[in-house]
Amino acid sequence: MFAPTDEILIVRRATDGGWELPGGRVDQNETATAGLCRELTEETSIDPTVVTPVHTLVWKNEAGNGRFGVYYYCRAGDRSVSLSSEHDAYQWATVSETRPQLSEPQQTAVDAALRKHQQIQIK
Repeated sequence: MFAPTDEILIVRRATDGGWELPGGRVDQNETATAGLCRELTEETSIDPTVVTPVHTLVWKNEAGNGRFGVYYYCRAGDRSVSLSSEHDAYQWATVSETRPQLSEPQQTAVDAALRKHQQIQIK
């Protein structure tokens, strides 16, 4: 999620201290964007503007079940964050500052979101 200052929001998982992009799973009968908005609001208290998907990913979890993820470029008008119990810290920082703290798929998604963000800023 990008702030107007070109910074991106990452959150630290309370369970293991790893950093990630905020988000989560959609509920049954929920659209992808509605689920994303709900998850971002639940996790950060931010009401995002969902702009467009920027990256997809397919993998198998530890149980061998197939998973499919979609990363979206989102914007936040407000930088005020109130975390849920799932996370114990957050950081607004530049893409170059956040990349080393994220997994490779999330780094790829952030790079794609940055390209979209820059395209929109140029218009």
